[in-house]
Amino acid sequence: MGNISLKGKTVVITGASSGIGRAAAEAFARRGCNMVLAARGKEGLDETLRLCHDLEVPAIAVLTDVSVPEQVQQLAEQALQFNGRIDIWINNAGVMATGRLEDMPTTAIEQIIKTNLLGYLYGAHAVLPYFKKQNEGILINNISIGGWMPAPYGTAYAASKYGTRGMVEGLQGEVSDYPNIHICALYPGIQRSTGNMHSAKYSGFSTKIPPLSFDPRELAASMVKMAESPRKSMFTDWSAVVFKNLYSLFPRTIINTASAGVRMMMDKDKTPETNGNIMVPSAEPHRIYGETMLPVPSRNTKKLMLAGLFTGLALLLFNNSKGK
Repeated sequence: MGNISLKGKTVVITGASSGIGRAAAEAFARRGCNMVLAARGKEGLDETLRLCHDLEVPAIAVLTDVSVPEQVQQLAEQALQFNGRIDIWINNAGVMATGRLEDMPTTAIEQIIKTNLLGYLYGAHAVLPYFKKQNEGILINNISIGGWMPAPYGTAYAASKYGTRGMVEGLQGEVSDYPNIHICALYPGIQRSTGNMHSAKYSGFSTKIPPLSFDPRELAASMVKMAESPRKSMFTDWSAVVFKNLYSLFPRTIINTASAGVRMMMDKDKTPETNGNIMVPSAEPHRIYGETMLPVPSRNTKKLMLAGLFTGLALLLFNNSKGK
């Protein structure tokens, strides 16, 4: 199948107020798409709307909490009214919390599942009838490598992402008799977006984005690529591929080592706990990029860091095999 032309297509993006969602809005607007932007926070959503208008494409903003099914259904209805059809729906809204599970309020745990898992299910539930009526459509689900490897001290987040992967694979079977309807999954590594700044932090955990993180605009470009040439799944950067395969081979070693690393970044006496954006819209900043631990490394520095990472992993796995 050749690439699909995106010009004039109607694209719905949830979580569009900042970070990856804003990068995606920018990327699809540059392709001449009609944009339907959704998020909980009006201020950030309006900024993304202005960005699309500055790029001279038709766009509307719809305040939407994806954990509320009625609001997701209303989003789909407004998108249909906007241009008469929905061509691409991107499930992207998500929240995250890091810390010991027992330190997290149960209300926060519940909301993580409602936003990250039920929100994606509600999106699919709302848009699939329109896709079937049109006999075509693309549902892109931004899941994360957390759908294959549990995030250390991110148990609720991991549960939501594993569940979302199951949703995608189940739906791929359900639409297998509709050759022009595509259910797609993206599995990116850690992103250099505002998501980490907005996330909830418990158990004294507090850190900025690590150096080996990836440009959200590159992830947005992968979304565009997926829309132009749909496929069932895509690992959008090398780290996602590496850690998926390493975890499948050495699950105990990988998760125990990663968890030990997170424990080193916990100091409950010094770091206040925060619910982040789990229960409320994301606060400032509403830009694409977040704060990193270190300046963004150059390409050559990344290669050196990658070589060091592989060397460290090789030694770790060698020592692990000797201990058996």
